[in-house]
Amino acid sequence: MRAYERLITYAQIHTTSSETSGTHPSFEGEWDLAKLLCTQLKELGANEATVSEYCYVYAKFAATEGCEDAPALGLIAHMDTAPDASGKDVRPILHENYDGEDIVFANGKVLGAGEFPFLKDLVGETLITTDGTTLLGADDKAGVAEIMTALERIQTENLPHGSLCVCFTPDEEIGEGADLFDVPFFGADFAYTVDGGDVGEIEYENFNAAEAVILFHGKSVHPGTAKDVMVNASKLAMEFQAMLPEDECPEKTEEKEGFFHLTRMEGRTAEAKLQYIIRDFDEEGFENRKHLMETIANRMNDKYGAGTAEVTIRDQYKNMLEQIRPHMHLIENAKKATEEAGLAPVVVPIRGGTDGARLSFMGLPTPNLGTGGFNFHGEYECITAERMDRAVEILLGLIRMYREKQDR
Repeated sequence: MRAYERLITYAQIHTTSSETSGTHPSFEGEWDLAKLLCTQLKELGANEATVSEYCYVYAKFAATEGCEDAPALGLIAHMDTAPDASGKDVRPILHENYDGEDIVFANGKVLGAGEFPFLKDLVGETLITTDGTTLLGADDKAGVAEIMTALERIQTENLPHGSLCVCFTPDEEIGEGADLFDVPFFGADFAYTVDGGDVGEIEYENFNAAEAVILFHGKSVHPGTAKDVMVNASKLAMEFQAMLPEDECPEKTEEKEGFFHLTRMEGRTAEAKLQYIIRDFDEEGFENRKHLMETIANRMNDKYGAGTAEVTIRDQYKNMLEQIRPHMHLIENAKKATEEAGLAPVVVPIRGGTDGARLSFMGLPTPNLGTGGFNFHGEYECITAERMDRAVEILLGLIRMYREKQDR
């Protein structure tokens, strides 16, 4: 079975994680994919395969004869899809021998090279999209499918390998994928997440990340008698946003430029709330961004009275670079495996995060590999069957390289 065939099956299972449920996993549908994967892992010959009480799928494949001294290599992907767009009733569509022309969905949305220039590079490949009403879920069910396909190839082709540790996590898209990850039970010496963009991309540097919530407390009275009494909390929230640097937002930054991103707002006269994510590659810049939010809130409290603005900032993950540097064989081997798969490796910083960023700080060095997908988190998401095939070859190449004991 090719990886894209697995993706089509997995994509149709509704696994959108929820930012508000407070449960682990955050959405019941994640259990459906987890149980299916556990069954399939057992069919592929896993010595151990289980679903934890928190919906983490763990599996181990014992080293083949003669490879027992090889390090234990981990492969990780996440099962949930982002809540930014619907992940229910996903209908994958195959565009064989894609001709580079605009794809017009039935709802009028257009996936075209004018807006998405990468499409010209996909001509002649089998492009996979949705019907324009949902996301596809290649982030990260493509990674899941590629790992599973590599494991199937190992079995059907009797490929020798060291100890392999596999984990499929829930709730990565809401920043909780590593929260309950059991690193000792997983048992790997180091790992790769398969959760990136185009195939051949290698990522081992990512944003420092935090979430900020600002509550504004106003004073609500009848508007007919409001003069010199009313304090409109919604207007306070607008004032706060206006004091942030105008150009330091996702839509105006690139590469290693950091940003403030307003993700949600709620408001009425008496109370309002703004939610942000804060991102910066540089540790000092990251701390400065958090400090700026607190400074603006203090300024508003001085202007309107103590307690007007309350700021809560929660760190989410850190830049994994320092944790990967002592294990650069992970990067060099990924480059070599990519070249052997017929591609030029591209090292790129992650303008986001993966489970691997947090796992690296939990003692499991875990850089990230591309899946072959594009336009994640929305209705224009797509991937090609051929790029998924290449991702499988890269994984097989890494498994081959780590059959022999490596320097750690």
